[in-house]
Amino acid sequence: MLLPPHGKQCFYENLKKNDELAISFQVGSRDPNNAEQFTIDFHIVSPSNKVELSKNGLDHGDESIKASMDGKYQYCFSNERSSRVDLDVSFNVHGVIYIDVNDPKSDTLDYAISRLNQLTSDVKAEQNYLVIRERTHRNTAESTNSRVKWWSLFQIIVVALNSLFQIYFLKRFFEVRSVV
Repeated sequence: MLLPPHGKQCFYENLKKNDELAISFQVGSRDPNNAEQFTIDFHIVSPSNKVELSKNGLDHGDESIKASMDGKYQYCFSNERSSRVDLDVSFNVHGVIYIDVNDPKSDTLDYAISRLNQLTSDVKAEQNYLVIRERTHRNTAESTNSRVKWWSLFQIIVVALNSLFQIYFLKRFFEVRSVV
């Protein structure tokens, strides 16, 4: 998801009481020349509009809550404090669904298929998360390599100038001067 400057995006999950909502996310930039680590604000709001979790200044996170009531839970990513750059936020929604053992539907083929579908979605989301993470680390490595290259070039120039100065100074030092 691309989060613009001063932007905020919210998503919803319908949870039942005792379900666990777990969200992992990472913030990056799509600009390959940018190695800076950006931060966002993250919060989760319950169906009764009570803030369940609120964290500021995160560049990545693994946050989870346990649903205290049935309803639509909202989780939001916010870039409202920054006006500099679009942020690339990759996130995965995991959850532990509370299963009543007395429910006759929990041992059906439909349940097994939906569980397999959920696990496949989790794997896909994890792969997307790793792609963003790899992109961020690659940008950092390329920026570092560029800085090392320019610093090495600067050092070579300084050493060459120092060598030329020493040659000049030593020639002058050993020059024979006659006094007339």
